[in-house]
Amino acid sequence: MAARDLILRNVEVEGRGGLDVRLADGRIAEVGPRLAACGQELDGRGGALIPGLIDHHIHLLAAAAKADSLALDDVAGAADLAVRLTAFAAARPPGTWIRAVGYHEAIVGLPGRAELDALVPAHPLRIQHRTGGLWLLNSLALARLGEAAAPEGLERDAAGAPTGRLWRGDSWLSDRLGRTPPPLAPLGRTLAAAGVTGLMDASVTTNPAAAALLAEAVRSGALPQRLGLMSGGALAAPHDGAIFVGPLKILLDDHALPDLAEIVARIGEARGQGRAVAVHCVAAGELAVTLAAFEAEGAQAGDRIEHGGLISSAAVAAVAAMGLTVVTQPAFIFERGDRYLAEVDPAEHGDLYRCASLLAAGVPVAASSDAPYASPDPWIGVAAAVDRLTRAGRPIGLAERVTPRRALDLYLGPFDRPGGPSRRIAPGQAADLCLLKAPEAEALDQPGAELVAATLVGGEVTFEAG
Repeated sequence: MAARDLILRNVEVEGRGGLDVRLADGRIAEVGPRLAACGQELDGRGGALIPGLIDHHIHLLAAAAKADSLALDDVAGAADLAVRLTAFAAARPPGTWIRAVGYHEAIVGLPGRAELDALVPAHPLRIQHRTGGLWLLNSLALARLGEAAAPEGLERDAAGAPTGRLWRGDSWLSDRLGRTPPPLAPLGRTLAAAGVTGLMDASVTTNPAAAALLAEAVRSGALPQRLGLMSGGALAAPHDGAIFVGPLKILLDDHALPDLAEIVARIGEARGQGRAVAVHCVAAGELAVTLAAFEAEGAQAGDRIEHGGLISSAAVAAVAAMGLTVVTQPAFIFERGDRYLAEVDPAEHGDLYRCASLLAAGVPVAASSDAPYASPDPWIGVAAAVDRLTRAGRPIGLAERVTPRRALDLYLGPFDRPGGPSRRIAPGQAADLCLLKAPEAEALDQPGAELVAATLVGGEVTFEAG
């Protein structure tokens, strides 16, 4: 349903029920009881009308590609891994690529090319680590890609032979594979059905070609959300405003941290482009060098810490003092929490993906999915921010819990101020909206995407529950 003029009847707005909301020209025009009829109408049936949710950190092309990949997130061990890879390969002609995602070394370490050859001998195989920073390649994959032309990130043994482990090689893989981009429409529909109206793609590899592809997906409606793009280099927005350019992304690896001067120079590069910076900080070492770089170069409004996987109490104070925003992923507590409890020092469990303590210190905090490395469903993140329970029901850092409404607010800040005051249902605001099937208090008691009744972007309905 497209709508230049649309009235949402009988909705709850900010706790007040029985209201109507009139939309015109993509914006909220009027809010009040029993508004005069004009154009089309949508019955809200007493459900809460809230601003549409924004996923402030997602990787769209990787998330779309996951649909055609073998998911290894829940593999039980070496035998299970072998069974799944063998079955997946058997269903495909020899010589065709196999792509698997979500691997973790707890399954069977980081296997090299020989171990992978034993599992999948007749197909080129690439397996992505769940962090997205490492690919595991078998011999057929290395031969197909051309190992002689491989980047420095391809690990080699003492004799100079590739081990099959490729660190941060996404751009090289894309260049060598030359594959057709994955369809984005299914992901766009999934996000719309969850009430998502805005996305910030956080991929450091985004270049002008990828930006053009994503902009066209917005124009065509394949991605029915507003879209901002980070990038590791310079990027220009198209004249039609299909997408906008977000912060410059700085990607750090704890096992190979760059010199402080290099990070400072990258921040300076962002300033020269008129951009804020967003720095990947999962590990404590990554955060420490990032804070040192901001101390040297200076932080500005819009600068972000991505993830904040481990933030000590001392680091909380430093982040607050510098005015940095933290864009975190509460859903990791649910989806990865049991592994964190097994692998992370118990003394650091309270530092994992903080929320409440950051807010108490005055740090702006926004939430995101980091899909495909977690589910794109924001309501999983809302629930996890409230209860801080793992998939097995075990608690992590209960002091970091927030109220249901505060958890929802993590997704409602504007694009240019993630973690800032939530957008409101008020005249003049963009009609980027999420209509729930129940009043807000009831919906937040058991948050879930199934409670989304309709989603609108610019006054146009992008999802309506059947």
